[in-house]
Formats: sequence, structure tokens, C-alpha cells
Amino acid sequence: MKRTIIAAALAIGALSTAQAAGINGLANTGTGVSGTADTHYTLSSASSDTAISGSAPIITFDNQWPITPWMANDGVSKWVTPTASQGQSFDAGSAGTYTYSLSFDLSGFKADTASFSGRMAADNAVSVLLNNQLISSATGFTGWSGFASNGGFVAGLNKLDFVVTNWAQNGGNPTGLRVEFTGSNVTPVPEPETYAMLLGGLGLVGVVARRRKTK
Repeated sequence: MKRTIIAAALAIGALSTAQAAGINGLANTGTGVSGTADTHYTLSSASSDTAISGSAPIITFDNQWPITPWMANDGVSKWVTPTASQGQSFDAGSAGTYTYSLSFDLSGFKADTASFSGRMAADNAVSVLLNNQLISSATGFTGWSGFASNGGFVAGLNKLDFVVTNWAQNGGNPTGLRVEFTGSNVTPVPEPETYAMLLGGLGLVGVVARRRKTK
């Protein structure tokens, strides 16, 4: 009986080392200091007004326009904008596109077990792409819209794009993005010693079982 308990404990211990964990690299927008670059994200644009490639968006200040009418910043996340002038007007003649990209690495994890959920807002509309596959879209800056995925992940480096469309308007036309992750999970790939522990535990269970049969 004692050996059976030990064997079971070995097997359970091996399995517990591979329990799900949060995904490293998923960052809310605006977790740094207002007026500085949000280096978690890179920004590129397709806009006649602003040519941006490979830069970082800027974290907004709480009490400057357009925050209200945009949702107020808080301690969890803040709005980010293409330039340091957060109320700057863009896209007077035609709609502009601003892509905020976030990368995260699943090396050492089982990509097929990964999942995340979150919420977002944008001025004006946003589409979310995981590894170039559309997973969600929304419109509006006065309330949250949810997004989530439990598939489409790859081993190694993954990319999450928030593609913001700013509708054309001649004046008073800022643009920005806000993102909060509400949860994420992924299972680590067990280390070789974990497999050895598991096999040893199962083997001991088998030995005990055979001995009982022979009695």
C-alpha cells in the first residue's frame, strides 16, 4: 500500500509540473509613464497624413483631450496614440490605418493549449489579427468590446495586430487604441526529467499491481 501511494505521488508530481501558466508578453496598452513610448507595441501606419513605421505609440495623459469623450484612463490601462500630441487631427481627406503590433514567444510551451481573452476600444474601428488571421473586430471609443482566441497559435514567436481605422474627417479627428488582457493560459512543455518521473511512477504502480496479482 505504501509503495502504491509513493508511485501515485510521483505520477501526480510529474503532471503538476506541466500545469498551465499565463502567456508572457501580453501587455495592456499604457502601462508606463504618460507622454513616453509604450515599448510593448510597435506602430506602423498607412495614412497620407502620418508616415510611421516601426516606432512605438505614445501613452496618453489622463486629463487631455480627447479623453473624454474617450473612456478615462485608469491604473490598469491607458490610451495610446500615434504621436506625442494626443489630440492631433489625422486623415482629413481619406481614412487612415494604424497597426499596433504586439509579439509574444511560446517557445517551451504547447502552442495548441494557448488561449487569451481581453477587451479593447478604438477611435474609430479596430480589427484584431493573430498571426495574420482575423479573430475579432469592433467600433467605438466610449465602451469596451471583447476579443479572445483559443486557436491559431504557433510554436515560437507569435504576433497580435490591432489594426485601427480612423475615418476621414476634416478637423478634430484624433485616433488611438486601448487594450486590456483579462486572462491567458498556456501549458509548458514538460522537461525530460518530468517524463522520467512520470514513467518511473507509472512503472512502480505497474510493479505493485503485478505483485498483488501473484499473491
